[in-house]
Amino acid sequence: IKQCHHMTSDGKLESFTSKKLAFGYRQSIYSLFPSEYCILSITVSLAPGNPKEIKCKMDELYSRRVSKQPLEYPSAGSMFKRPQGAFAGALIEQCGLKGYQIGGAAVSTKHSGFVINRGNATCEDVRALIAHIQKTVFEHTGYQLECEVKQI
Repeated sequence: IKQCHHMTSDGKLESFTSKKLAFGYRQSIYSLFPSEYCILSITVSLAPGNPKEIKCKMDELYSRRVSKQPLEYPSAGSMFKRPQGAFAGALIEQCGLKGYQIGGAAVSTKHSGFVINRGNATCEDVRALIAHIQKTVFEHTGYQLECEVKQI
């Protein structure tokens, strides 16, 4: 990312270069101050490459994604950050929560790191399921799962 255009919480339009965005592992100025900025657009710089090789790599990544993620259900993506020394999905599965459901919200049977909507999940269902997962994983493993998805 070369540049990012955003609006501040007081309505001011700004542009930051990548240096000012303070990128780190799953972190940027936007994750550090989530209520301060609304991203409007980004400018990226991509290296030129062989179109056939790029297409082949894209197809490979898409196939891997389809095989490992529950794309057949609505979800917000991977729900929890990876805790140091473990994988959230593996911890959730280890606690017997694969497929666990509250209302219409469920832990995916394809990838336990995803909370999916089986068709009629409410916000309360999702929040209750997240809380249950966090409590159960902490009680059984000592790991405190942190949400990757920001709830507003």
